[in-house]
Amino acid sequence: MLMFAKRASRPVQMLLLFLLGGFTALLAIVLALGPSIVEKRLNPRSTLLLQPVSPYAQTLHQSLTVADLHADSLLWGRDLSKRSDDGYVDIPRLIEGNVALQNFTVVTKVPQPLMMEDNSDRTDDITKLAILQRWPIRSWFSLKQRSLHQARVLHKIARKSSGKFSIIKTRSDLKAYLDRRQNDQQITAGLLGLEGAQALEGKIENVDRLYKAGFRTIGLAHFFDNEVSGSAHGVSDGGLTPLGQQVLAKIEDLGMVVDLAHASAQTIDDVLAIARRPVMVSHTGVRGTCDNPRNLSDYQLEQIAQTGGVIGIGFWSTAVCSTDISSITWAIRYAVDLIGIDHVALGSDFDGAVQLPFDAAHLDQMTEGLMAEGFSDGEIEKIMGLNVIRLLQATLPA
Repeated sequence: MLMFAKRASRPVQMLLLFLLGGFTALLAIVLALGPSIVEKRLNPRSTLLLQPVSPYAQTLHQSLTVADLHADSLLWGRDLSKRSDDGYVDIPRLIEGNVALQNFTVVTKVPQPLMMEDNSDRTDDITKLAILQRWPIRSWFSLKQRSLHQARVLHKIARKSSGKFSIIKTRSDLKAYLDRRQNDQQITAGLLGLEGAQALEGKIENVDRLYKAGFRTIGLAHFFDNEVSGSAHGVSDGGLTPLGQQVLAKIEDLGMVVDLAHASAQTIDDVLAIARRPVMVSHTGVRGTCDNPRNLSDYQLEQIAQTGGVIGIGFWSTAVCSTDISSITWAIRYAVDLIGIDHVALGSDFDGAVQLPFDAAHLDQMTEGLMAEGFSDGEIEKIMGLNVIRLLQATLPA
């Protein structure tokens, strides 16, 4: 009987090994292909709406210093040093699109389901992505660690780019880079930004930690309220907390830029009442052309401009109520007419789980669109990048 049991167990063992091997192979396929499948669904490129670009617009575009204030490209696990058919941004496409500076914003937590209003902080979709992409295990349980991981990824890209891509941290970095770019447009640069101060995990000292990791813009809120501020999509309609006041002061002392994208109306009011330096809104729309809680009112636009700040107009449907270039340029026209040409910029939301009409390689579409909207070459220069450069020159540490 014992010998029979031993003989009978071998087929069972073989079956178990076969099943384990099949599971391992399936898991490897999921880990390898899963992030790409998710991104293809959330950042669709099949609907790009490219329009003809005139020779004059092409020439003008190549003369510009193009800067965009918002891309969530670090979230998806792609090697951004290589050109991809997924998403909207990578280093080759930034260079092809003559983008001088891209703000790479770091997402750490997103509610599920995601709603325009009344999101709580009890659920999180990013944990799934972190596991699927094999982020360090400590990042599965820490929003701060998720930020630091994505920062390390961007620095790794810079190190292996052979000088094609650099990260801007100081005014001297910016000046040296722009001087170099006058003689070589086949280079590009990035800025590190944080989307939502929940990554501080309620600790003021984590502002210093993120600063040392290279972050230079900090959004106070994302899709839910946190220990620092209320969100436009949260449940409290609250403003800047006592910790938030400390965080704001620390951000300004360090030479970082406060980002009011996604902030509640009360948070915006609270920040503008005590801010000592220019602020920005990295990606938004305006209620004057697309009225919803995500977008800025005329009063908010005017108050932000009074700080010397800059507002990045987004390219996605919630921001401009459509997915065509004319809707984007109409929102830009509205903002410029209200607050002046010096305070409006690009805030694409590239790779932000949204559908957009073009990718970074085709930002000449915006130059053509702004020309069609009636902006002069000098005005286009400011909108397409010089306003962002001016903001950074006024705020970054020396």
